Parts: sequence; structure tokens; C-alpha cells
Amino acid sequence: MTDEVRVYVEETPGQRTEVVGPTDMGLSLMELLKASGYDIQATCGGMALCGTCHIEVLAGPALDEPSDDELAMLESLPVMSQGSRLSCQIRLDARMDGLVLRLMPQTT
Repeated sequence: MTDEVRVYVEETPGQRTEVVGPTDMGLSLMELLKASGYDIQATCGGMALCGTCHIEVLAGPALDEPSDDELAMLESLPVMSQGSRLSCQIRLDARMDGLVLRLMPQTT
């Protein structure tokens, strides 16, 4: 098993950028995306309270089910899809290698 994970951010349809992160540091997907230069506000600091780290999972391995707190926040957002998740609530794990996602637009 490897100690890093590769996820792919779909910038525009068909254009994906690989992002590689360590799985042994307890980082969230939000922290990896921020460290990789993506504009994620993360106003609440990863507490599932603001929705500014909203992503849509497009393809890849199944993730753990969202918590009740995450679901409540997602349901309060103006745009939600079947693959909607809060990236602050997803811990980097080797099982998610190959995940494809896109950042959801921020509506304020």
C-alpha cells in the first residue's frame, strides 16, 4: 500500500489536473486542495459549518458516507448534486486513489 494518494480535479470538462497528497498525515481533502493552490475559502476551518469547500465527486472509488452534519450543510447550499461533498470532511486515504472531482462554484 502506498503512502500517497492521487486525486484529479476537473478544471473544465475533459481537462483534469492531478493532485498528489500524503495519506499518513491525517490531512483532509480540503487541506490538500488548498495546499495545491485551489481557491477554497474554508471559512469555518473544516468544521462542516460553511460549505465553502463544496466539491462534486465525478468518478472514482466510493467514499465513506457523509455524516449527518455534512449532509445538513450540503442540503442548505443553493446547488447540490448527487456527488456533492464537503472536502473538509474527507480524510486522505489510499482507498480514494483515482478520485475525480470538481470544485463547486461559491454562491454568496
